[in-house]
Amino acid sequence: MTTAISRPRRPAQVADPDLPDAWAMARAQLRASAARTGIERDVVERLSHCEREFTLNFPVRMDDGTLHIFTGYRVQHSLARGPVKGGLRYAPTVAIDEVRALAMWMTWKCALVGLPFGGAKGGVRCDPHSLSDGERERLTRRFAAGLVPVIGPAVDIPAPDLGTGPQEMAWFMDTVSMHVGHAQPGVVTGKPVSVGGSEGRAEATGRGIALCTAWAADRLGIDLHRSRLVVQGFGNVGATAARLIHAQGATVIAVADAGGGIHREEGLDLVAVARHARIHGTVAGFPGTEPVGRNGILEVPCDVLVPAAVEGQITSANASRLSCRLVVEGANGPTTPEADEILLARGIPVVPDILCNSGGVVVSYFEWVQDLQQFFWNEAEVNARLGAIMRTAFEATWDRATTSGTTLREAALDLAISRVAETIRVRGLYP
Repeated sequence: MTTAISRPRRPAQVADPDLPDAWAMARAQLRASAARTGIERDVVERLSHCEREFTLNFPVRMDDGTLHIFTGYRVQHSLARGPVKGGLRYAPTVAIDEVRALAMWMTWKCALVGLPFGGAKGGVRCDPHSLSDGERERLTRRFAAGLVPVIGPAVDIPAPDLGTGPQEMAWFMDTVSMHVGHAQPGVVTGKPVSVGGSEGRAEATGRGIALCTAWAADRLGIDLHRSRLVVQGFGNVGATAARLIHAQGATVIAVADAGGGIHREEGLDLVAVARHARIHGTVAGFPGTEPVGRNGILEVPCDVLVPAAVEGQITSANASRLSCRLVVEGANGPTTPEADEILLARGIPVVPDILCNSGGVVVSYFEWVQDLQQFFWNEAEVNARLGAIMRTAFEATWDRATTSGTTLREAALDLAISRVAETIRVRGLYP
């Protein structure tokens, strides 16, 4: 009998009332890009709204016998370029406007790397680390059952995100398969390999961040072998990025998660830190390090800063205190527009999220293709294909920024939004 993957208890993530409005930020980015690229008003109006939004209030039987009603969302921003793709997150902060923004950013991300997908996002408002394995399974299955009418390999393909992982995706796939009467591995990606997942998927987002870091450092003349790296967020994405960038020669001097952060100027033993996090549920308290707050870590002097936690971390309140040479965005929307202006004025380049963290959706696309064809690739082939796609997107973004005099974020958005706008023009309006 297979045992569900268990998780250590971690400090609950607490909603921050001071976080910026991600949905307003995403729409402002769209309008600014449209003004730069001359996209017509009607197209902008269509892209300013999400095509479909679903809210589910569903019951889950808890271990103590009580019934709890959870609220979940699934938002499909644009289906113009194909079925929509995007993660499912479990967090206390999940809210409809956050999900809308993340869905829109997924549309741009897929277009930037040339995938035949639109963007979607979803989530359930809960603290996953306070739930038992059985409670998480029942929650996941009820949520999946509620989404059956609006998802599918040709419509909407969810994936893991904050607070979810391969086990939740396996439960999700199994639930949908039971409803349709046959195994349907292509309905979700990020699954364990044993149920149709792809080799290399678990590391894909972190690997993409590491690749972008190396390419940006090379363009900027930063020697990674002499560089100090700080990573905010030490989950799967941040930990993988830290390990792979360290393998290229960088010294990781500080990391943080929801429970706090640690700093050691001489460098951290990432294997030991990861072991400590598995046992204690947080990196905080790792022996031989100085404590640093999960937000304070952004101000630790370094060469490369990777914010890989949640959105809205670098703001007008702290951007002037960052002490780094390069920001590589691992999270979605970690830098506000006001902070972007401050970093631009200070000469600190930002490699944007829709480029940096697109490795996950690229390999999710590979997983979807493999599931549909029932023909699977080895990890070396997956990583090679990932590198080729991301290198093309990186060079296109960098070259556009150079020739147009825009920031890397503006260049990436302009490329992506223009591609989606062109698809809408060609398809026309029905009826």
